[in-house]
Amino acid sequence: MSLLLEGKRAFVSGGTRGIGAAICEVFAREGADVAFNYHSSDELAEEVVAKIEAQGRRGMSFKVSVTDRYGMKHVAREIKEAWGPVQILVNNAAVNKADNFATTTDKSWDWVVETNVGSLFAVTKPFYKQMLRERHGHILNITSVGAIRSLPTSVHYATSKAAMIGFTKCLSREAANFGISVNAIAAGIFDTDLGHTLPERLIQMHDFWVPKGRKGNPAELAEFAAFMTSDRNSFMSGEIVIVDGGAIT
Repeated sequence: MSLLLEGKRAFVSGGTRGIGAAICEVFAREGADVAFNYHSSDELAEEVVAKIEAQGRRGMSFKVSVTDRYGMKHVAREIKEAWGPVQILVNNAAVNKADNFATTTDKSWDWVVETNVGSLFAVTKPFYKQMLRERHGHILNITSVGAIRSLPTSVHYATSKAAMIGFTKCLSREAANFGISVNAIAAGIFDTDLGHTLPERLIQMHDFWVPKGRKGNPAELAEFAAFMTSDRNSFMSGEIVIVDGGAIT
């Protein structure tokens, strides 16, 4: 059987850590050339590119903020000129800060919401326009179970991830007319830097109530993401698929 993403070109936002880094590596293993952006660590970016290239695929990294609309347009254009139009987009980048709502500062609220919601426009639009011209593509958004179920988590984070669900469902209606699928994965608690920003009481409760009895491994989500963005997943549209070890079953 052929690889899931053989010959595809993918872009992953936030590709140097956690789930994003795992997606980059798994997508490359499944046959895709993978580009990604990152915020700070040149060393981590080089490591991820090396892992992509070790799979025999092409890798590119861009040090640009996911909220930089001009910068993301430039990234999309540069990838297209080097490889051709992007066929797979994964909106993965996100931030969080452990806060109670009563103590959340204006700065903290704006940072989380602008990064997690504002990036959806800045990152998606330039790649979406490429997909429109090709009449084909897959967009996958990484949201959170905190947007679906009331959990003792930060309100600004849950709000931003709920917005991503609305974005997924609404855009999927438009995009389907042009051969583009838009879906989302609602992630539970994974063993990542972002996962460790959650309130300690939530992390302690997690292993008790989750049937799997542990945090998720980023590679486990990445494996499913590869299928969701493959052409074998041809009839799913506007869906929010929960990958959380059974936490909200």
